[in-house]
Amino acid sequence: MEKHERYTDEVFEQKFRDCKFPPLYFSHEAHLRLAYIHLKKYGLDQSIQNMCQQIYDFAIKYGATMKFNATVTYASLQIMYHYMQEGKSENFSDLMKEFPHLLQDFKTEIKIYYSWDVFRSPEAKAKIHNPDLKPFAHAATID
Repeated sequence: MEKHERYTDEVFEQKFRDCKFPPLYFSHEAHLRLAYIHLKKYGLDQSIQNMCQQIYDFAIKYGATMKFNATVTYASLQIMYHYMQEGKSENFSDLMKEFPHLLQDFKTEIKIYYSWDVFRSPEAKAKIHNPDLKPFAHAATID
């Protein structure tokens, strides 16, 4: 069991927003769950704004600004949105069972859209970049 699962969706979202979520609990799975929560509650465009700001604030609070990556956050939301639309699952846990590759090999999923290593790029960390290989199916507003 992942440590983020100790919290309901509402508590998890609030603790993260308030920068009171333990940083060691913020795993890849927790990142995807937070994306799922935001997408369900706010839709794609607002989720992009919310999560980019909240993850950046979280990184600042815990001295991990080098880990923040605007493009990866954007891509993660786009990818999660796609699978939420495609899937039949009614909750995050079932969605991960339906599409286990999202937990096991997310970098390969991102490589469908980006020809360059967005995980290591200083430009991708600082500013959202649109994909150069394949556009995301759902247009979203990026600032």
